Amino acid sequence: MKLYYTPGACSLSPHIALKEAGLPHELVKVDLRAKKLANGEDFTKINPKGQVPALQLDNGELLTEGPVIVQMIADHVPEKKLAPANGTPERYRLQEWLNFIGTEIHKTFSPLFNPTLADEAKAVFRNRLAIRLGHVDSALAGRDYLMGKEFTVADGYLYTMLRWAENMKIDLAAMPNLIAYQARVAARPQVQAALAAET
Repeated sequence: MKLYYTPGACSLSPHIALKEAGLPHELVKVDLRAKKLANGEDFTKINPKGQVPALQLDNGELLTEGPVIVQMIADHVPEKKLAPANGTPERYRLQEWLNFIGTEIHKTFSPLFNPTLADEAKAVFRNRLAIRLGHVDSALAGRDYLMGKEFTVADGYLYTMLRWAENMKIDLAAMPNLIAYQARVAARPQVQAALAAET
């Protein structure tokens, strides 16, 4: 498998999933602004969406959209318990988290990356993020991870978003469960390995 990624982007989530799964993979760095690979190749010829993550499968097919990619990775190694089995109530809960992270957290960050957006508008999005992250903080009470005791692919995705929160100066001081959770995920050896590989 070949993961097209950009350091600091949401492609960190499937990178963590690949490391946790122990699946062999190649990393291909993408300059998202220029839509180019390091060798100068046009990334949009590989992924017409022009976005990361993109995962090229061993059969040559390309899979895009982070929440889909991480579930596919997890399904390759069911013994690692990175996702509950398909068709179970627990799998639907995992998908609920992946959708919440994707639509309510990830997409709410997007305007903050726009340098032309006024500070007043950015403040609105920061407040929305604080509310959504407060919900996650409450859900993590008494849990090690989003689904309970087991690390899942949803945790890799949320961790990636929490790194963005740090970079965007979103104050998590009133969210002790989230702070402890972020430290717990950050300490995982495969998370550290993914971060190191992207520097």
